[in-house]
Amino acid sequence: MIRVFDHYVPTRTVLELSVDFMLLLLAAIASGVTLAAFSGAPVHPGDLVASLLPEALSFSLVMLVLFAAFGAYQRDRVGSLRAMLLCMLLATFVSVGPLFFLVLQLTDTERHPLHFLGLAYVYQFLALVLIRRPLMSAHRRGLWNRKVLVIGCGAEAQSVAADIEQRGGGAYDLVGFYPSRDDDAPAPGLSAPVLDTARTLAALAGEHDIDDIVVAVREQRGGVLPLRHLLECRTLGIAVHSLAAFSERLKGEVPLDSLKASWLIYGNGFAQGWLRTTIKRLFDVVVALTLLALTWWIMLLAALAIFIEDGAPVLFRQERVGRSGKTFHVLKFRSMRTDAEKDGVARWAQANDSRVTRVGRFVRKTRIDELPQLFNVLRGEMSLVGPRPERPSFVEQLTEQIPFYAIRHSVKPGLTGWAQVRFSYGASLADARRKLQFDLYYVKNHSLVLDAQILLETVRVVVFGEGAR
Repeated sequence: MIRVFDHYVPTRTVLELSVDFMLLLLAAIASGVTLAAFSGAPVHPGDLVASLLPEALSFSLVMLVLFAAFGAYQRDRVGSLRAMLLCMLLATFVSVGPLFFLVLQLTDTERHPLHFLGLAYVYQFLALVLIRRPLMSAHRRGLWNRKVLVIGCGAEAQSVAADIEQRGGGAYDLVGFYPSRDDDAPAPGLSAPVLDTARTLAALAGEHDIDDIVVAVREQRGGVLPLRHLLECRTLGIAVHSLAAFSERLKGEVPLDSLKASWLIYGNGFAQGWLRTTIKRLFDVVVALTLLALTWWIMLLAALAIFIEDGAPVLFRQERVGRSGKTFHVLKFRSMRTDAEKDGVARWAQANDSRVTRVGRFVRKTRIDELPQLFNVLRGEMSLVGPRPERPSFVEQLTEQIPFYAIRHSVKPGLTGWAQVRFSYGASLADARRKLQFDLYYVKNHSLVLDAQILLETVRVVVFGEGAR
């Protein structure tokens, strides 16, 4: 994992981004060189490559952003040729218009933009399939993995093992479990061997080339942990993580079950500061105005469709809880019948909710119903990215039943958020707990880099209709 402005990015993702950028750059340059060779005009190779750089950089950056937006770098897509080809196809289709305009402005009169782009797309396909695929295979063989040893054999340790297998994206290789003093007999069916405690932890770590040790023991008092041996491993350069810290790195969430207030108090994160706040506000205003300029016609059509089907009002105002617990009225296109809550009782939306109109189901699925909240962003009540705002009655209930719930109100609520791109729609107390784990990660580690990643992943969520109800 590489830490970028408090946000953990898998080393694999950084390598894939770097490799893809170089391959895309070379594909665009190869396209220009091919066209020059067929034209027959004498050109110095150095001058030709230099003249191609503006077009090649534009092609590479646009395609890379679209790859990311369509989920090419998700951890669960490692090694999937089908997923990579789907992302490539979508990115190619969406990029034709913007890239044609860019190349038309940058190219000289001897290179036709469509010819240049056509060849660049072909070379891109060949490069990503013939070069990137072997690199993915190398990753699956464990050439880039970090070896992990887990302290403990109980439920927490088994949970770490399951997370590494299901969500690690091949970034970690579980070597084994090292029982703590209060562990019962190891449960059958463990996914890795139980190591011999007769040998020191440092000796085992050296023998197996361990990179990370995860302490997956909930009760750590009374000499349960081999602290002296853990310290020895730490001085040898082996990273030692608590359960909460490793979960934060691996899954991008803060687990409530193993969370202690001391870890939140003494750990890193929760940076606010006037500079970060100012930059985030400027980012919100610029992007919100840009989105309004791009989507005003979609909003107009949505308003007309809602009015034709179910009459006025088109917009729906609802009280929500914002930063520092202050309430405000969020704006949305109305997607339910006007009598959806005629008894005045707030309810979570359910799958196939009968209160949702036909137009409402479409605008929910495509997230068009959220677009009026751009005005909430411009008014400073919301940010583009942050925890989704909840209704006061839900907040009161959830604060009483879920520890640390109020922490999510230390930042502005968002139009989209880390929980929205990492978890499906929440409609229960259990879902609210899981969403809070992602919200805590965002509140603790938020930055413009993380905001940009969330906005890109929101594109994927909207395009594929993930999690909407």
